[in-house]
Amino acid sequence: MPLTTLRKTPGVYIEEIALFPPSVAPVETAIPAFIGYTEKAKDRNNTSLINVPTRITSLLEYETYFGKAKAETIAVTFDQTFDGDILVSEAIGIASTLSAFKMYYGLQMFFSNGGGPCYIVSVGEFSGDSAVTAPTYGSTTTGIRGGLEKLKNEDEPTIIVFPDAINLTEYGTLINDSLKQCLELQDRVTLIDVKLTPANTALQDAAAFRTAVSGTLEELKYGAAYYPYLSTILNYAYDEAAVIITHNITAITPATNLGTTPTELPADTTLNDLKGLNNGLYNTLKQTITQQTRVEMTPSAAVAGVYAAVDSSRGVWKAPANVPLNSVIEPSRKINDKEQEPLNVDTTAGKSINAIRSFTGRGNLVWGARTLAGNDNEWRYISVRRFFNFVEESVKKASARFVFEPNSKNTWVKVKAMIENFLIVQWRAGALVGDKPEHAFYVKVGLNETMTADDILNGYMVVEIGMAVVRPAEFIILQFSHKMQES
Repeated sequence: MPLTTLRKTPGVYIEEIALFPPSVAPVETAIPAFIGYTEKAKDRNNTSLINVPTRITSLLEYETYFGKAKAETIAVTFDQTFDGDILVSEAIGIASTLSAFKMYYGLQMFFSNGGGPCYIVSVGEFSGDSAVTAPTYGSTTTGIRGGLEKLKNEDEPTIIVFPDAINLTEYGTLINDSLKQCLELQDRVTLIDVKLTPANTALQDAAAFRTAVSGTLEELKYGAAYYPYLSTILNYAYDEAAVIITHNITAITPATNLGTTPTELPADTTLNDLKGLNNGLYNTLKQTITQQTRVEMTPSAAVAGVYAAVDSSRGVWKAPANVPLNSVIEPSRKINDKEQEPLNVDTTAGKSINAIRSFTGRGNLVWGARTLAGNDNEWRYISVRRFFNFVEESVKKASARFVFEPNSKNTWVKVKAMIENFLIVQWRAGALVGDKPEHAFYVKVGLNETMTADDILNGYMVVEIGMAVVRPAEFIILQFSHKMQES
């Protein structure tokens, strides 16, 4: 009850006076949304989760709602040559028809590389009565495009990932759609995979990507592209009862040999059948299948995990680069310094592509931290873009309480103090450069400073915020010279 209120009862009254300004609560920075196809999409009440953005926190939770990977079609050819009962040679051939559904493997890579909470947008099931046979671009209500449209209504996601989309004919259009959404909402970025064509060079793959992905500078600064694919330690899922083994025996029977040739396996013998017939052969074939069916993944899901890990350990302002990738054997294509030059710096369109490279003794590293706006000094680095997203969203949410407050100096002082206190915390954490806070940022609000009298009459309160964000040391130059002898 304010002092101006007329009191009628004698007594002692207590009033608490708020001296501290309101505070800015930092928003989460690494909450990816994975859009693609799943084995199933049902919650615990058996209600459909198709096109329903769903927040999960673990791979187990994903399996509960969305199932696992699609079982691939695998066939084994087992050829043996005998001289009597003596084995001369044998060969094992693996033939596999792999699907384009990679969502589950993408989630495995995400959590393996430090991922945490994320959103799943299932746009269809690849099993059951309504099973789809291949990913589709769709429309604003169907396919992967429809899932992207549904994500627009979710406020928390900050990263968009498409594990199943790389082979779509409309992949470039989908990425353009995603970048437009990022620009519209200004609270998220898109991680982009560059398609690897074995017959092409890295530069040819880059050229095809740059042609397919258009967009203005304002849109391109919200995307980061990564190349090449990753050879992982994961194995494609398959059903042992569906793996047919074709056993071929070639017999060599010289006159001096009196032995007998072993019998072929029965026709249509499966890997599961072999478990009881010949345990040793079962283990041999199983190991061969494991070695020859490693999952090759596009890098965006693993990189999303790196973003989450770096944000947690260092901060969103730290570039998510020079960081090792877990569960990766090697990049699918080796890239050297000369090949990376035109990927990292595109003098024509500025569409930088971040390479993933293998270094002796250091492992497989993310070796780039640029946005697609690689020629722009302001928005060249993804860490700068994401830090601005973080501050903008945090301050925006905290400022909502001042809507319809008096547009006067008292309110301006509170808003300025609230934002300055938040930015001082970021400066102390190392996100902003400068020996003093006033060197690192500024906050301006006031009549004849950020607003005119007409602005106030129209209900506008304008706050101007400037920040000197740290930027990664992308090129470290060590200069050496001879020194003349002095003694």
